[in-house]
Amino acid sequence: MTGFSDIPGAVQSDDGIAHFGDAFREQRRLAVGAAIVPLDDRTVIEVAGSERLTWLDSITSQAVGRLAPGESTELLVLDPQGRVEHAAGVVDDGSSTWLIADSGDADALATWLTRMKFRTQATVDVRPDLALLGFVDGGTAAQRALAAASAPTGAALVWTDPWQQVSAGGHQYAEISEHPGAELAWRVAIVQRDAADALAATLAADEVAGLLAAEALRVAAWRPRWSAEVDERSLPHESDWIRTAVHLNKGCYRGQETVAKVHNLGHPPRRLAALHLDGSEAVLPAVGDAVFAGDDEVGHITSVARHHEDGPIALAILSRRTPVGDLVVRAEGADIAATQQVIVPADAGAMADIPRITRLSRRPSAPDPRQAG
Repeated sequence: MTGFSDIPGAVQSDDGIAHFGDAFREQRRLAVGAAIVPLDDRTVIEVAGSERLTWLDSITSQAVGRLAPGESTELLVLDPQGRVEHAAGVVDDGSSTWLIADSGDADALATWLTRMKFRTQATVDVRPDLALLGFVDGGTAAQRALAAASAPTGAALVWTDPWQQVSAGGHQYAEISEHPGAELAWRVAIVQRDAADALAATLAADEVAGLLAAEALRVAAWRPRWSAEVDERSLPHESDWIRTAVHLNKGCYRGQETVAKVHNLGHPPRRLAALHLDGSEAVLPAVGDAVFAGDDEVGHITSVARHHEDGPIALAILSRRTPVGDLVVRAEGADIAATQQVIVPADAGAMADIPRITRLSRRPSAPDPRQAG
């Protein structure tokens, strides 16, 4: 927790500061780059050592072996069946690689990385002494955050979310010409906690925003997150995460065979969808609430928010065979009508261009000359 909690109006949640009194105003300010969010729900992991990048490249879904200083990307750790276990944003400064993970995943990710080192020249350390500040690039808040982002090397250390476009080696399943993620120039500055405290003391009330504002922009951008869209069954294909977190043409890594098989030959069994919720009853569903198509339960809510322009919105993981059309979210005490917007289509995958081989018919056998006659 940083000095942001001392700003008048700060309302705490289990994850951090939820808002500073007016979540809609904070969203609007955040969206135009005029506000900063203290991201107390995320944690920094430092990976140092001369072999850090080649090692991370060999055990994760992303090609980071040649990541240049200041370059950003994101990676997933998959299990042998290709399911998502861990996720992190990545930025390198030339001497250390900095991973930004959801706090609920950070210790487990650091523990797994430590177990996988063997004789690799690398160290793994969770850095609770560092704070994270989120902002949208291009506004006054960016300038303030960048000025504070001098930890711990003396140079600005900022992760650029790659979600704005399809990364090299990635693939987008969403069949849309203007992806909503392209509008979100999301950045996260890594700073010393005392620098974050000093910055908080200089900010006016309209220069700060809470986690509710950041989440609303994320949900509107269809951006998946480990703490929300990942469960024990999650494949990266289901949430269109291959567009930024998986390099389809890199070498082998754990889970790579399943990633390739589903992408080239099969279809993910579930798919992420965006829901525009009926707000007439002022009831917002909770994460985990069931989604129905008619009388059939077809999935569940993974993220929900109130957006300053779109109203109540949500992300939901649905069965691949869920029909395209209106759905119903069964929340406590109410059924909420939901307009579905397809993110991952039912026919996602099966991308291999395998030519059909014409079957050879049996050639008639030649007549036996001994039977001629």
